[in-house]
Amino acid sequence: MKIGRWIAGGEHCEGWFELSGDTWFAHRFRDTSIEALIESGLASALEILEGERKNPSEAVRLSDVELKTPFDPKSVRDCVAFEQHVEGVVKSIDNSTGVVPEWYEFPTFYFTNPHTLIPSGRVMIPPPSAKLDYELEVGIVVGAAKPLSNLTPEQGDASIFGFTIFNDWSARDIQAREMKVRLGPAKGKDFASTLGPWIVTADEFTHLKQDGFHNMLMQVYVNDELIGQDSLANIGWPLGELVAYASRNSIVRPGDLIGTGTAGGGCLAELWGRNGSPTPPPLKTGDRVRMTIEGIGTIENTVGEPVVAPHIPPARTGRRVDMEARS
Repeated sequence: MKIGRWIAGGEHCEGWFELSGDTWFAHRFRDTSIEALIESGLASALEILEGERKNPSEAVRLSDVELKTPFDPKSVRDCVAFEQHVEGVVKSIDNSTGVVPEWYEFPTFYFTNPHTLIPSGRVMIPPPSAKLDYELEVGIVVGAAKPLSNLTPEQGDASIFGFTIFNDWSARDIQAREMKVRLGPAKGKDFASTLGPWIVTADEFTHLKQDGFHNMLMQVYVNDELIGQDSLANIGWPLGELVAYASRNSIVRPGDLIGTGTAGGGCLAELWGRNGSPTPPPLKTGDRVRMTIEGIGTIENTVGEPVVAPHIPPARTGRRVDMEARS
């Protein structure tokens, strides 16, 4: 089932979506919320949603509402789990080749900013960047009745509530500078990420699951031109193992979001590395980026004018307090 949030007539709503003929409709929840559903876990949530379906509220056309992000994640982890993506991107960032052996050991991730998530349809406002990029990903929504820790891969799979589309916008020039300090990508990423158009509950993907991997077509277009596509089945680990690794000696909470990492061909930087030049060109103001993932849907954003932030001066060096003199 597809659930999410929207604004209609100035009112913020939560509910579920259905396709009738060629038209999508939205129904407000009568007796639940997205947060409550996620925190109840998938099995209980499906029972509640079936009750909502049997007693639907009045429908509104999706074309008459403004979509919001489908939920507010408690945290956002983003993996780098597609080998093809890694091969191309490392070459474009520092001209290195191959994939480091450590990549194959675990589905490495970083934490990004849950406060700059934007919905499909909103203009994306970037920082000034000569290498603006997108990233095509699936977002895994964790759902459970309690916090989770040290999960087995099977338990990780069972804790997946549903999926959404995740576009991890990236400023590659800023990213490259940040990562020279052995941290990051930080400011190269945390200005915006798109999440949407809704959450699709995990039960709707069983027919696309083969040997533990989800064979789902992922595509990205810029100004209506297909730039890249891949299958989610080409990821290095089944999705439950991404959740299990995130929980390792730590805690994953219901409502956490885990990005799969960028699909092969799912960003410009990978193509720059393979082509040896910035071809296709970096994104610019006015470009439209559309992502479609089989079984989930489509998101689209237009690149807005960059915003110049206030100046911060460089580090003050050559002046240190004499600690012996202080004592």
